[in-house]
Amino acid sequence: MNRRNFLQYVTLGSSVVLTSSGLVLPAKTKANLLAARELRADVVIAGGGLGGCAAALAALRNGLSVILTEETDWIGGQLTQQGVPPDEHPWIETHGATQLYRDFRTAIREYYQQHYPLTTEAKSQKFLNPGEGSVSRLAHEPRVALAALYQLFAPYLSNQKLTLLLEHKISRAEVSQHKVKALQAQNLRENRELTLIAPYFVDATELGDLLPLTKTEFVTGTESRRETRELHAPEKANPENQQAFTMCLAMDYVPNSNNLIDKPAEYNFWRNFQPEMHSPWSGRLLDLNYSDPKTLKPKALGFHPEGIATGQMLNLWNYRRIIFKNNFVPGTYAGDSSILNWPQNDYFLGNLIGGTSADFDKQVQRAKQLSLSLFYWLQTEAPRPDGGQGWPGLRLRGDLLGTSDGLAKYPYIRESRRIKALFTVLEEHVGAENRALVTGQKENKLAANFYDSVGIGYYHIDLHPSSQGDNYIDFASLPFQIPLGALLPQRMENLLPANKNIGTTHITNGCYRLHPVEWSIGEAVGMLTAFALQKKVIPRAVREKLNLLQEFQKTIRSQGIETHWPKS
Repeated sequence: MNRRNFLQYVTLGSSVVLTSSGLVLPAKTKANLLAARELRADVVIAGGGLGGCAAALAALRNGLSVILTEETDWIGGQLTQQGVPPDEHPWIETHGATQLYRDFRTAIREYYQQHYPLTTEAKSQKFLNPGEGSVSRLAHEPRVALAALYQLFAPYLSNQKLTLLLEHKISRAEVSQHKVKALQAQNLRENRELTLIAPYFVDATELGDLLPLTKTEFVTGTESRRETRELHAPEKANPENQQAFTMCLAMDYVPNSNNLIDKPAEYNFWRNFQPEMHSPWSGRLLDLNYSDPKTLKPKALGFHPEGIATGQMLNLWNYRRIIFKNNFVPGTYAGDSSILNWPQNDYFLGNLIGGTSADFDKQVQRAKQLSLSLFYWLQTEAPRPDGGQGWPGLRLRGDLLGTSDGLAKYPYIRESRRIKALFTVLEEHVGAENRALVTGQKENKLAANFYDSVGIGYYHIDLHPSSQGDNYIDFASLPFQIPLGALLPQRMENLLPANKNIGTTHITNGCYRLHPVEWSIGEAVGMLTAFALQKKVIPRAVREKLNLLQEFQKTIRSQGIETHWPKS
């Protein structure tokens, strides 16, 4: 593309703040606003999820100016626009994440303590869990996470170091040899375009959208066992084989009421749908049975929207509950609120990578129909302990997700395009069983030690059913490090990943994809851009030169990023 044609815009600098209500130019006239078509900063970050937000905050606190784009009108990714309470490891309150991530979690708790009518007991809890969801130590409303993020960004929005472009999607890129020169961002609300220019660009999109646009080498789907030597890799590679995504849904329960929704258009299909997996599913998808992720044997689940125990079975209502009414002054809530993000509404009849925007929309709409069908089934047919069927008091709560239909603003994405990196994390590095084979030690306490570690994390390797018929793949991993080499593309010099698009495999993505790890990846990348600009080197040189690497690791540790797990 001819650069003159690409950049035929008026230079504005970095003084624009875009909010959901529009563009604000404190010292500019409306005429100047309409003329402005080019923005510049030290780093452009595409994608306002947790990785993108963390990258922006890290760059900002180190003196850089940042442009952050986001497709929706909410920043926060998994926690907000996708409606997923944080999946975290058991040590999260004290270690195993960055200090900034823990400060963010503290801000969420403080928001409840300052603004909500908590009971005296709840207010006194050091580790308040607003929803008491069993999946998380901090199950909370998406809007509260959104408010906490804006608190962190507030000074940078005020001093105009941060330009936040909501409802903007990157549509194309200008690339020269091994560098990105500029990105074109489309305003999805007003159908206008902006050109974004910076020394560094970060792909924090949910699907790794910048990789094909910038011609950065990447992989998708499953690698073969021959390629990676991974115990759980398939015999043949399949780039189309992606994990399920989910359209989450928010609901509450109002006893003795009737909130029945219209029968979804695809309800009959989903009501009778029985997954065809390489390993058998337990029966129909819309049922209180599923395949146990670890054994693939049928496993019964319970459901009771008043939180009542369902014997030895997991009560799905409590699983991702985000409001537990007993934490609040009596009368505040008629009932609890919960997020519907269960095995029954994982959508695996297609994936979101590689097609057109129309293909994307089609798959998302079908996933929405699945979630609404599951909700309607819960209202009308789900078995009750008293022998009856259905819970008509269940009510859609789109307001909790910032929507009118009860569904999240954006699909919950588990798998992205992944860069071809200087170093790829394999199962032998982080998988408990595979690691034992490599080391000859049955009881490894930690994953492989990476000399270039820039962060740590932990989650078991958790792969959901896939678009090509894989059932769950779920097995033990070890507390791991985030190697700098996995954040560096093999060829591109000024484009860095900050989401699920780092140098992992399909298998190891299963433990590097969760909330605190994504944040840690983003924070390391934000600091890397600042360090590279300060030292006037490309990011690859930071890893190649031991003195630079050690200085960088010392710098990030001084700002609250752990690079090693405690040995005991």
